[in-house]
Amino acid sequence: MLEKIQIVKQRFDEVNDLIIQPDIIADQKRYIQLNKEYKDLKQIVEKGEIYQSLIDNINEAEEIIADGSDEEMIEMAKMELEEARAKLPGLEEEIKYMLVPKDPDDSKDVVVEVRAGTGGDEASIFAGDLYRMYTKYCESKGWKVSVVDFNEGTSGGFKEIIFEVSGEEVYGTLKFEAGVHRVQRVPQTETQGRVHTSAATVIVLPEAEEFDVELNMQDVRIERTTSTGPGGQSVNTTYSAIKLHHEPTGIIVSCQDQKSQHKNLEKALKVLRSRLYEAELAKKMAADSVKRKSMVSSGDRSAKIRTYNYPQGRVTDHRIGLTLYDLSNIINGDIQRIIDELMLAENTEKLKADNEVL
Repeated sequence: MLEKIQIVKQRFDEVNDLIIQPDIIADQKRYIQLNKEYKDLKQIVEKGEIYQSLIDNINEAEEIIADGSDEEMIEMAKMELEEARAKLPGLEEEIKYMLVPKDPDDSKDVVVEVRAGTGGDEASIFAGDLYRMYTKYCESKGWKVSVVDFNEGTSGGFKEIIFEVSGEEVYGTLKFEAGVHRVQRVPQTETQGRVHTSAATVIVLPEAEEFDVELNMQDVRIERTTSTGPGGQSVNTTYSAIKLHHEPTGIIVSCQDQKSQHKNLEKALKVLRSRLYEAELAKKMAADSVKRKSMVSSGDRSAKIRTYNYPQGRVTDHRIGLTLYDLSNIINGDIQRIIDELMLAENTEKLKADNEVL
């Protein structure tokens, strides 16, 4: 363990020297990458220093006990030894997880798309519930949420809603939400009191930086239209809504959230880049899955990942078999415990796979 920490410390010192070099600062892409690496390595180095301190305390206490010349010092050393040995396994486990290579996309902001699936109006209402759940969760994390585009359901909620989330380690947290979410409850329109099952699909895309995806604007056809739906005086009068057609892939992206055409274009281009980046990412994940199968963040949009059962007040995540009887708090944004369990499952899996390789 100490050898691994030392290797990390050497790399940390290298990166520390690199990020102050003028040529690195001038290369924005390289500078951003090194800054992210610096932050990640710093956390491991700090934990490593605590680990080294515990090892030193254990060695020192053992020497005092072996010497046996001072009764009072021996008693103190025994207490210190017991305390340090109790802390060591937990810290070792923590450092092991930190040493597992991180997904470079984890620190990225995201574009989230929530779409109503089977279930008609009830599915749209559920998609609205999921959007509300995520916005409340993001608020609790201090993240910024910004709507890109939406299509309202006929009885409330959304047929689809697309929004950006920006903050610290957003993709690394929200990527576990991608997949099919099911709800089991009695719809407001149901007169017989029967429980219906409806679904919504959540897609989480890491937001691509300009240098992640080379987007040739000659491949993009820009359509400018008036905004639709409820709004102020500018709605239906100015050509502020943007629709992008990416000719080589057939991807279409719309944005009408902002009054400014320029801002809508900027947002739409972000979404387009993210979708193109996701296509490349899907190829990479398909190749990686041959080497390592991840049950947690497979990226399979058709996979049923979670059920929200209202009659029993429970939420079940099917990937890890986790059931919590706390539906009202969860649907109000308290999803951290579920995410923590999913992160733990993925890290355990990665650690196991890395040990097998070794």
